[in-house]
Amino acid sequence: HVQLVESGGSSVQPGGSLRLSCAVSGFSMYCVAWFRQPPGKEREGVALINGAGQTKYADSVKGRFTISRENTDAPLWLQMNDLRSEDTAMYYCAAAPGTSYRSCRDWTVFNIWGQGTQVTVS
Repeated sequence: HVQLVESGGSSVQPGGSLRLSCAVSGFSMYCVAWFRQPPGKEREGVALINGAGQTKYADSVKGRFTISRENTDAPLWLQMNDLRSEDTAMYYCAAAPGTSYRSCRDWTVFNIWGQGTQVTVS
C-alpha cells in the first residue's frame, strides 16, 4: 500500500524557518517532490529530487528552500528558510514510482500525493 504522510506545517513570521517531513511507505523514494497550493491558486512544483540525488527548484524558492533525504527509504525533507508571505500554502509531498532519474525532471510525472500540511507565513 503506497502512502505519503506530511508533517511539520505551522504558522511562522516572515523571515522564519520551517522543516517539512514526508514519510513514505509502500515504495522507495527514487523520484519525489514537494508541491504547494497557495489560497485561490493552482498547485505548483516547489522542489524535486531524483534517484541520482539531483535536485530542481522553482525559481521562487531557489536559495531559500532545500529538499533532501538520507536515502531512498528515509523520510523526505523540505527545509524552508527566509519564509515570505507568498510562501503561504498547503504543501504536498508527491512521488512518481517507476520513473527513471532522467525523466524525474518534469513536474508532470508525479501521480501519488500526500494529504498536505499547511504553512502560513504572517
